[in-house]
Amino acid sequence: MSAFAPTSPQACIWRDRAEALIAEHRIDGRAFINGQRVSSLGGATFDCLSPIDGRLLGVVARGERADVDAAVSVARQAFDDGRWARQPPAERKRVLQRLAELMIQHKDELALLETLDMGKPIQYSLSVDVPLAARCINWFGEAIDKIYDEIAPTPHTALALIQREPIGVVGAIVPWNYPMLMAAWKLGPALACGNSVVLKPSEKSPLTALKLAELAIKAGLPEGVFNVVPGYGHEAGEALALHMDVDALGFTGSTRVGRKMLEYAGQSNLKRVFNELGGKSAFVVFDDTDSVERAADTVAGSLFFNQGESCNAPSRLLVHESIADEMVARIVAQSSAYQPADPLDPSTVMGALVDEGQLRSVLGYIDVGTQQGARCVAGGAQALADTGGFYVQPTVFDRVDNSMKIAQEEIFGPVLSVIRFKDEAEAIRLANGTPYGLQASVWSQHIDRAHRVARALKAGTVHVNQYDEDDITVPFGGFKQSGNGRDKSLHALDKYTELKTTWIRINGA
Repeated sequence: MSAFAPTSPQACIWRDRAEALIAEHRIDGRAFINGQRVSSLGGATFDCLSPIDGRLLGVVARGERADVDAAVSVARQAFDDGRWARQPPAERKRVLQRLAELMIQHKDELALLETLDMGKPIQYSLSVDVPLAARCINWFGEAIDKIYDEIAPTPHTALALIQREPIGVVGAIVPWNYPMLMAAWKLGPALACGNSVVLKPSEKSPLTALKLAELAIKAGLPEGVFNVVPGYGHEAGEALALHMDVDALGFTGSTRVGRKMLEYAGQSNLKRVFNELGGKSAFVVFDDTDSVERAADTVAGSLFFNQGESCNAPSRLLVHESIADEMVARIVAQSSAYQPADPLDPSTVMGALVDEGQLRSVLGYIDVGTQQGARCVAGGAQALADTGGFYVQPTVFDRVDNSMKIAQEEIFGPVLSVIRFKDEAEAIRLANGTPYGLQASVWSQHIDRAHRVARALKAGTVHVNQYDEDDITVPFGGFKQSGNGRDKSLHALDKYTELKTTWIRINGA
């Protein structure tokens, strides 16, 4: 039975679906290797618990080195025999677009698995995660038969062909906050280019990745081309990153683990590593903004979305001292609209943190913020503890110094640090004053200032008078310790292809 009080008929429908899924043991946590579900070779499993109420969803195969070896072996065989890599681009396009169609057809099941597994509100699993993941797969499928190779402008005595070739076996390690979407960001370009993929989803949210693999086979992807090995990072993840037969690694996660990925590449075969890592994004509001209210609404909505579990969350609000009090008051008022509630209720806008460990981490940062002298003006405590789930109130700290721990480290929870500045130079210095450089935002009605500050900010994406507007056509990635390479857009193809030059001498020319 649900720990939440009955609400709307729509909420009851989703709860009933969840009850049936769990009671009938229809959640299959086995790995997916060579086109079929398999138990781990050693028989090991781990429990998959829902952050909504702590209940057991099912057991998941605990992949280890032997399982990774098996998955990489079949992926290599599939690549070498050309069952996918040598398919015409138009055929790869057809399969990927069919996969995207199946994702939409199965959107309710995928959304429910995503919400049960990591706690995000069902309305966003339905309206954001599933459709954007499907659009990503479809877009790269649509693009791949429109990518042309090149002929270099060599002397007339030679012909130099420059061609993209698939890199081979791609290892993909994705995080728990957007499990399906982050998987799609890797799978779309990697598969479109003709590679084979071994995906290691987070042990905290493996369910939709496993379902995607089933749908891929149904869409016509050859067996062995896409394999999923669930498990822990220090076991399956490390084995994949160290594997001598993995040619490239796409990783999304923390900067701490991203460093390990680079170490593993150096210890193995110098595989390419593309890291999309953490962030501490600055949301900079000048006193000449045309709407303090809109800026306040935007920072609140962007930060509290997905419970603050977003690498690009604008967790540092840098605001001119003359409008800071008004800005803070508006955000505090807005925070009441983001109180955590039942993720299976379609009206809920903030759900549960992914697990107890993340709950304790976020509450620990809140305690440190208070101890270091920041002023907590909203939230600051656990919520809905009687449900058995892991919920935190939307929290706002004012009078934060940029040197404080809550301003320097990625919290990955609904915690906002408000930092006041006096002038443009100070705003730029503070905005750039962290190890990260993923995203930023500038709010000013003067175009010169907007351009000037946007150019000065060290971030992969700088928004002007908005935040988080996005499209698959636009690259995503960061500067500094926020990573390297880019997901999304045609630039993502660079990560999963090799450039080969074929130089032909033309005799007698």
